[in-house]
Amino acid sequence: MTIVPVTSPDLDAAEVSWFAALCSDDYEYLGVPDGGLRSSWAHCSGIVKRAERHGFRNILCPSSYQVGQDTLSFVAGCAPITDKINFLAAVRCGEMQPIMLARTLATLDHMLEGRLTVNIISSDFPGEKADSAFRYQRSREVVEILKQAWTRDTIDYEGEVYQFAGLTTDPAKPYQTGGPLLYFGGYSPDALELCGQHCDVYLMWPEPKDQIAERMRAVHAVADRYGRTLDYGLRVHMIVRDTEAEARDYAEHLVSKLDDELGQLIRDRALDSGSLGVSHQAKARALADQFGYVERHLWTGIGRARSGCGAALVGSADQVLSEIEQYRKMGIRAFIFSGYPHMDECDHFGRLVMPHLKTCSLPHAYGRVPAIPPATPLATGERR
Repeated sequence: MTIVPVTSPDLDAAEVSWFAALCSDDYEYLGVPDGGLRSSWAHCSGIVKRAERHGFRNILCPSSYQVGQDTLSFVAGCAPITDKINFLAAVRCGEMQPIMLARTLATLDHMLEGRLTVNIISSDFPGEKADSAFRYQRSREVVEILKQAWTRDTIDYEGEVYQFAGLTTDPAKPYQTGGPLLYFGGYSPDALELCGQHCDVYLMWPEPKDQIAERMRAVHAVADRYGRTLDYGLRVHMIVRDTEAEARDYAEHLVSKLDDELGQLIRDRALDSGSLGVSHQAKARALADQFGYVERHLWTGIGRARSGCGAALVGSADQVLSEIEQYRKMGIRAFIFSGYPHMDECDHFGRLVMPHLKTCSLPHAYGRVPAIPPATPLATGERR
């Protein structure tokens, strides 16, 4: 399988991240709401603290209008209760005026002392049905304005959506020189163009490995035109147990009470439900076998009740580690895992897999964050 050039070819570790279920996306049984797992500050901040305790290096904090909590407020609240884990804050471009967004993110970066990373999102707003080309143009302008705000003394910008002249950037300088790393996911030509020119990490959802490799080659070709290389990330759910049989049994447990009509409603409520990426997740489900597996350990059942990332790695610790190593050999350097319920699956992964992984934060253009070697599992209440 073709391996594309990456920003960090000598990196012998992986950025292993978890997921904070801010958008009412935590279940014991998929599609069955559980009050104890609702998207509350107490529950979701608890997930963050548990992930930090297990040694995860970053945590994705998603964004949604329909349900859940405000992403940037949540990240700000987590700053004083954490000290090691990074935060991957999802930012829907255009939601906030770009100059104000630059200042907000710079402030968060100072509160976190450089532990901020940013996930650039280009989906519609509530009540909006914008053309894909416009949405990505809007995101491009937001990103270009952020970079001016973070690296220059003044902002002078003339775009199709935004125009600014001579604005001082004094309040908007972040803690990290040049600003936080930008993570990005998208499948259309406009999306690849934006990522290849301006972003640092290209995020993908789970598909068969040959299709993932094809996406990596496509975005690399764009980045290469701009004289750049990227790092690559995979966002995938996780079901890991002591044995493969136990993991497969739990996958069936997870969907045992799912009503497919309700699952469709859950998928449709997302503002990205009509995106090209979501359609590829649906295609993977269509290609799966009668048990929902499109590859030996890649189970597509999650997508029956979830828009976006719709598949899980299912298996024993050794099998999951083998899958992660195959992805790393393809050039993937960042992994964003999650599972249901998120606290419990974080513990399973932390106990069975994390002790065998060498982890790091992805290297920034202005310096590296050192890797952490594999460690023994944490005892209850113990902190790294």
